[in-house]
Amino acid sequence: MKKVYKKSIHKAGLLLALIAVLFSCEESFDKTGFENNLAVSVESFRINGTEGVIDNNAGTITVTLPFGSSVSAEVADVAIPEGAELNVDFSQAVNFSQPVVFRVVNGNLFKDYTVNVTVAAPIVSFKINNLAAVINNTAHTINLTLPSGTDLTALQPVIELNEGVSIAPASGSTIDFTNPVVFTVTSGSTSVIYTATVGVPVEGLTVAFLGTAATHEAITNMDEKTACDWLFANYSGAQYLSFTQINSGTSISDIDVIWWHYDSAQTLPSIAFNPAVTAALQSYRANGGNLLLTTFASQYVDALGVVPAGKGPNNVFGDFLPAGGVDSNSWGMSFVGHEGHPIFQGLETFQSGKANLLQGGTYRLNHTAWWFLPEWGGYNNGAGWRSQTGGMNLASESWDDALNGRVTVAEWGNNGDANVVIISMGAYDWYNEPDANGNPSQPNSFITNIQTLTQNSLNYLIGQ
Repeated sequence: MKKVYKKSIHKAGLLLALIAVLFSCEESFDKTGFENNLAVSVESFRINGTEGVIDNNAGTITVTLPFGSSVSAEVADVAIPEGAELNVDFSQAVNFSQPVVFRVVNGNLFKDYTVNVTVAAPIVSFKINNLAAVINNTAHTINLTLPSGTDLTALQPVIELNEGVSIAPASGSTIDFTNPVVFTVTSGSTSVIYTATVGVPVEGLTVAFLGTAATHEAITNMDEKTACDWLFANYSGAQYLSFTQINSGTSISDIDVIWWHYDSAQTLPSIAFNPAVTAALQSYRANGGNLLLTTFASQYVDALGVVPAGKGPNNVFGDFLPAGGVDSNSWGMSFVGHEGHPIFQGLETFQSGKANLLQGGTYRLNHTAWWFLPEWGGYNNGAGWRSQTGGMNLASESWDDALNGRVTVAEWGNNGDANVVIISMGAYDWYNEPDANGNPSQPNSFITNIQTLTQNSLNYLIGQ
C-alpha cells in the first residue's frame, strides 16, 4: 500500500510541475507585449461642433453639417481611448469631400473607420395641397405635378426648411406657378437658387391601366392597385382596361397609352397570350399606340414582337409573401449618359445620373424582369443588347455607369419615335408590404421618384 501511495504522490507532483510550467509559459508569453484587451473604438467625432454618428460594428462615422458648411478643409475633434493613436492628424485641415479612412491603433490592436461627411439640404419638404414635390439638391430644382384641372395661378406652397435657413418667396405665399418660379434659399452668407416647376398632366390624354381584374375596384394585388389608384388620382383621362375586354374585341384605338403593371406572378397570365389579345395590341402599336410595361410585364415585349423571339428579359425573379425582407441599402438606378432624357427629368438624384427608388429599411419583394448582360444571352454588353433587341437601354443598376451589366429601363420605337417603354427592376415598388409578422413597412421616401419616372414615361410616349 505504501508503495502505491508513493507512486500517487510522485504522479501528483509531476502534474503540479507541469501546470506550473504552463502558467510560467503563459506569463512569459504575456511579457512579450502582446495584449488583446485594449480599446480601439472611437468615442466621439465632431466637426465644427456637429457630432458624428458612430457605428463601431460597421466601422463608419457619418457627419451631417448644416447647410452652407464647407467640407473641403475642416478640422475634426476625435476622442479615442487612452494610449491609442490615429494614423490621420485631424487637428490639421482635412478634405472631407470624399470618404476619409483612418485607423485607431492601441498596442497590438487596431480598427479602421470610414468618415462620410455631407451637408444638409436646405429644403426638407415642399408641398402644395399636401402633395410633396421632388427636390433635386444637385440640380437645385423642385418639381411637382398636381391633379388634372388644378388652377396653377394662385397656389400656396408649404415649405419646411432646415434650421438656420430662410427662403423667398416665403412658405405660405400665394404664387402663380403658370411658369417656373425661382426661390432663393439663404443661410448666413450662402445663397442658392432653386427653380420650382409645377404642372398638371396633359389635358385630354387617355391612359388605360391594363390588368387581369374585371374592374379597377376588383384589383387585389396591392402593388398593382396602388399604381392604378395613383393614375386615377392624377390623370383625368385615366381608365381601366381588362384583358377580357381586349379578348372580346373592345376597341382600344382611342387610347393614347396603355400601361400594364404586373406584380402578381413571375409568369404572365395565359389570357395575355391569346391570339386575339396579342393581335389587337400589335395592331394598336402599329397604328400609333404606345405601351408602358413595368415589372413582370416587361416580359411581354417577346410575345408582342417588340423584340425578336427569345430576346425578352432573361433574368426574372422575386419573392412572394410570406417571403421577402429588408435591405439596409437603398436601391436605385444609374442612367449615366442619359441625364438629359425626358424620362429622367425632375428625379431626386444622389449623384449626377443616379437616383434611388426604394429606401433602405423598407420591406421589399424584389420583383424583377430585366436583362442580365455579361454572362447570359450572348449579349456581352449594352452594345450587344442594342444590336440584338433593337432597343435603347437607358438605365441599369446604380453601380453600373457604363450600362453594360443590366437593362432596367429601355425603349423601342418606329422611325425614331418611342412607342414602348419598359421599367423592369425590383426597386420599382409601388406598395411596401408588411413583414412576415404583420408589422407595417417603413414608408418608402423615394416613392415620388417612382411616380415621377412613371409620369415622365407616359408623357414621353405621347411626345409631350
